[in-house]
Amino acid sequence: MTPQVEAGGAALPERRLGSVLRAKVRLESLGALALMTGQVFSRAVRPPYNWGALVYHTESLGVRSLPIALLTATFAGLVISLQFGYFLARFGVQYTVGRVVILTLFRELAPVLTALTVGARIGSGMAAELGSMTVTEQVDAIRALGADPLRKLVVPRVLACLLVMPVLTVFADVVGLVAGALVVRLQYGLTLDLFFQGALDAVLMEDFLSGVFKGAVFGVIIGLVGCFKGLTVEGGTEGVGRATTQTVAVTSVAVCLADFFITKLALYF
Repeated sequence: MTPQVEAGGAALPERRLGSVLRAKVRLESLGALALMTGQVFSRAVRPPYNWGALVYHTESLGVRSLPIALLTATFAGLVISLQFGYFLARFGVQYTVGRVVILTLFRELAPVLTALTVGARIGSGMAAELGSMTVTEQVDAIRALGADPLRKLVVPRVLACLLVMPVLTVFADVVGLVAGALVVRLQYGLTLDLFFQGALDAVLMEDFLSGVFKGAVFGVIIGLVGCFKGLTVEGGTEGVGRATTQTVAVTSVAVCLADFFITKLALYF
């Protein structure tokens, strides 16, 4: 009995030590990410500017992500219109469904769902691409040639995400609204004129701009996290796989946290 008690007693400090070490590693990673963020933005505002890389990554990250963004927005518009139309019809005010749909889409669903779906695609892609370059020592070769990896590899990708996500959010707004109008017309017999008139009467420019601003912030988060995970890969090809998986998880949590704080600030001001 005594050895078992001693072994169990010794395991507890070891678990605590492991928890402390993991927390230390997470704090160090968070500090390194904050430092890289400052370096990226300081390089982004100083010439020379790599316009060719920016255009390439904008096309690669934005145009190729358009189908999944539009598909997500379509089903989001269909579902929220169907749900809100059903509940509002119980109170005899189904004609107000356009107001609910447009505010929900513009302020929350369009930017958040676009960031979660598109962010998973482009964030994991950046992490895998840069992670492969890191483990094959291509990033070290860039440093050896006297170039700056952050300026060459990270800045164009982050700026591309900053430009792409608001545009995708606008497309998601339009497609989701049209999809919602169609399902309300077919399911509840509400005319399109009444739907869009109610929607336009309720929405303000600040509602639209709130979602666009969220898209820009989410784009920066996705670009920074994806690039950071790719540049800090350890453990060869297995590390690349872990970095890709971690990028999806971290960006999803960060987008939800950022959405909460941005919404709180928007409501406060």
